[in-house]
Amino acid sequence: MATRGSRSEKVKRIFQQFDTNRDGGLNRDEMAALVVAVNPRVKFSDEQINAILDEVFRTYGEFIDGEKGLSYDGLLRTYDDGAGDVDRDFDALGPELNFDENKGASIVSEASSSAIVDERVMESQKKQRTAAWAVSPHHGIVFDDTWKLVDDLEILVKRLKAKQAKDGKFKNDNFDAYSDAGWSRELGPSAELSEKRVYWEESGPDYAVFVKELGALRSRADGARSREEAFDGHMAIGSVLYEHQLFKEAFISFKRSCELQPMDVRPHFRAGNCLYVLGKYKEAKDEFLLALESAEAGGNQWGYLLPQIYVNLGIALEGEGMVLSACEYYREAAILCPTHFRALKLLGSALFGVGEYMAAVKALEEAIFMKPDYADAHCDLASALHAMGEDERAIEVFQKAIDLKPGHVDALYNLGGLYMDLGRFQRASEMYTRVLAVWPNHWRAQLNKAVSLLGAGETEEAKKALKEALKMTNRVELHDAIYHLKQLQKKKVKTNGGANGEGTFVIVELSKFKTVGDKTTLRQDLANALQIRAFQRITRLSRCEVDLLKKEMSETDVPVSYSGGGGPQKSIRKPNLEEMLRRLLNFLKPDAFQGAVKAINENILSILDETGSGRVDLGMFYAVIAPICNGPPDKRKRIAFDALLWRPVNEGGSQIRKVDAVQYIKLLRAIHVPSHGVSEMLEVHGETDSSVVSFNEFLVMFDDPDWGFGIMSTLLKLETGDRNRHGRRVCSVCRYPIIGSRFKEVKSHFSLCNQCYSEGKVPPNFKQDEYKFKEYGSEAEAMKDKCMCFTLQSHKAP
Repeated sequence: MATRGSRSEKVKRIFQQFDTNRDGGLNRDEMAALVVAVNPRVKFSDEQINAILDEVFRTYGEFIDGEKGLSYDGLLRTYDDGAGDVDRDFDALGPELNFDENKGASIVSEASSSAIVDERVMESQKKQRTAAWAVSPHHGIVFDDTWKLVDDLEILVKRLKAKQAKDGKFKNDNFDAYSDAGWSRELGPSAELSEKRVYWEESGPDYAVFVKELGALRSRADGARSREEAFDGHMAIGSVLYEHQLFKEAFISFKRSCELQPMDVRPHFRAGNCLYVLGKYKEAKDEFLLALESAEAGGNQWGYLLPQIYVNLGIALEGEGMVLSACEYYREAAILCPTHFRALKLLGSALFGVGEYMAAVKALEEAIFMKPDYADAHCDLASALHAMGEDERAIEVFQKAIDLKPGHVDALYNLGGLYMDLGRFQRASEMYTRVLAVWPNHWRAQLNKAVSLLGAGETEEAKKALKEALKMTNRVELHDAIYHLKQLQKKKVKTNGGANGEGTFVIVELSKFKTVGDKTTLRQDLANALQIRAFQRITRLSRCEVDLLKKEMSETDVPVSYSGGGGPQKSIRKPNLEEMLRRLLNFLKPDAFQGAVKAINENILSILDETGSGRVDLGMFYAVIAPICNGPPDKRKRIAFDALLWRPVNEGGSQIRKVDAVQYIKLLRAIHVPSHGVSEMLEVHGETDSSVVSFNEFLVMFDDPDWGFGIMSTLLKLETGDRNRHGRRVCSVCRYPIIGSRFKEVKSHFSLCNQCYSEGKVPPNFKQDEYKFKEYGSEAEAMKDKCMCFTLQSHKAP
């Protein structure tokens, strides 16, 4: 980090270069020239330039001197607020900095030996020995006695660090390998945490002594001559503690500052930062909301902080898994400060996290235009491009991220996954090896390395990699992978280029797959049901009690709005829908909830919000998810019907309009059974029908195997039996242990798993005109069937 002296000198040089009329201010033309010059790769329109200038001159109105424009102090303030990167802008402009630090030091030394100490020199000494926040004209130390508190606290921290380092308790980890949080601290020129994370040992006697002495310093701050001075003291104590990553203690000081001046934005903001680092995301969000409330109530006084509050509020929400809500705040930050590249990067990453890839690419590309060396933005841009199928370009962008930060774990790991998807297994294993060099205990990288080696035909190396992964974790998928590898070795199956070492197979057309008995599932029905079941697993809706939907409908007051077509709806914005989902899926951890929201946004909300308005018909949403929630099938159907009744067009009656029922079935099939044609449904059943249907009539429509959601019976079978194992039986195609139903070909006696049966795969050495399969839910069923065959044969015997 640049020293305060060198930073202010750089800002002065920038100011002087663009103050072309030498009047001590930057007018609109001069500021426009500055904005364009420090963003050489951005093509600003006149409207964008004017919007930026309007925002700067409005936010920093106190630094505007009539027609002269923005003063030097005002420009310095913009950099302190994180609106720009001094070092980046200075390098972009090219002037050389000639700041003689040795000369400055000699002046200090000479003055210190004098009997009469120059106050200006003492001020210089203070500035040199403190962090940049302390001398910021608007966030720093105001009272002289506060400097004494800071000096005494620095001594206490230094003493604690020395003692813990001596005992080997002081830990300092390098976080250079990971994606940065990208959040704003408002404590200095850097807008992110130090790359070195410090871990203090808090249970020993040394730390207890430190806390006791810290308490004495806080008492001194409380004993100040005025409330303002006490506030200044506690804020300074908190800021020093934060700089040394003593976050728990810093939080206590900031909260005391909040008590002293409740309407000041800064203590709430900094308390939120402490809570976020401590992993208390909900409490951090609440503090940021208090900061936002104070900032909005304070008018222009706190306008400069609003973009940073929005950014950190978004990050805290992401910590809770609330990514759709986070997107809203990142957008607000980017609107308020168009050059805030971190806000754009975070917006792009969040949009990628909810599956909105095109919008994500646009935001990430804008962030990279503003900061070309932003490795994390390159990494997320590459991931979004891969999701859109632009794989070659994604490889280039991933490589750029790695060039910028060679040990970037996320970029290496994701590039490995891309190579796996492309079947370039050797390159994939190289990427996973590099991940493990940086993060030796990354079990997923170790497992994927094994899989990629298996795809590359290096079976022995794959076996070794799997054993290493097993040392890291005892998850069941590792045991299945090891058993799979043994089966491949036993059968000596040649690989077919599949990423999982799949054996060779033949895909048989649908008409040649026949079923034996009424209980055997049709191949296409199973394929559709497996997709729905996969969606249930990702979203965890199968663990959400369907009764909770009824509770939400009865307890939630949703105002009626009118759509473009004029019909009344109980519609809500996507972030509000996300809050409702959080209540329904409150058992999920943030990462799992984020994955659930992404799947729901991609598969359901994208269809319900065809116009892209950002609003969703809540009654229709409840009806669509009811059939895949947990509960008896009859109750699921009843609550789906009740959700349609809850909509304003049907509310208050016991019947729903037939057109609504038809529209619901159409949406249900479009979302969950897209492989079946649904475009003709409205045409066949009549969209302008004004009749109504009862619940029983609705059930007939719902259960219709051709036009309704008759596949629900197959889904129920999967829900109850897709964890069943069949002893040591393996699928004759993929060689994995069979879990769920086993499909046995009655003539050739080979067995397929759910997945291979649904995809029509059969072993190549069993070529037949048609294949007849019988489904067994468990080995007990298979044994019972075998005994019946023996009985029948014995009866036929003479």
